[in-house]
Amino acid sequence: MRRIAIAAAASFALAACGGNTSADADGDGEITMAEAAAKTEGMVKPRPGKYRATVEFVDVELPGAPQQVQDMMRGMLDQGPQTHEYCLTAEEADRGFEEMARQAREDDSSCTFGKFDADGGRIDAVMNCDAGGQGIARMTMEGTGGETSSQMTMTVDAKGPGGEAMTMKMNSSQERIGDCDA
Repeated sequence: MRRIAIAAAASFALAACGGNTSADADGDGEITMAEAAAKTEGMVKPRPGKYRATVEFVDVELPGAPQQVQDMMRGMLDQGPQTHEYCLTAEEADRGFEEMARQAREDDSSCTFGKFDADGGRIDAVMNCDAGGQGIARMTMEGTGGETSSQMTMTVDAKGPGGEAMTMKMNSSQERIGDCDA
């Protein structure tokens, strides 16, 4: 679930500048990755270059979980922010959210949006994922973004296959820090 949450932060962080807020093209009440990607066409795209991504877990709740499991999850809070750097090529930047949605589908996650509003550099989205027998998750994402940076707050409410509940809150940011190394 942590991997899905981090991928979601990266996926939406640089796609936050946009226009029209109605993403449910077929009116079925669910917004697919493809519908969200289509809604981001014409948006400001990220600039190619080297980026630093930072994810910080700020809260985790595991009601009813054994103390050992709670301690392990709270250990993520004590680790502080996690950062990594990556290169966004011109080709990847040009594809924008379309490419991010493609990668999410390849990850074999079954996620749709209950809400996907992107307007004027802000994003407000709710993504629902069903990992089959491994559980379900609802991710609420709010943030801002532009050509070279983004900030997002995400709350993940998840249930495991046995009904175990978990809530995580994290902050994510991405910042262009220069050109890619040759």
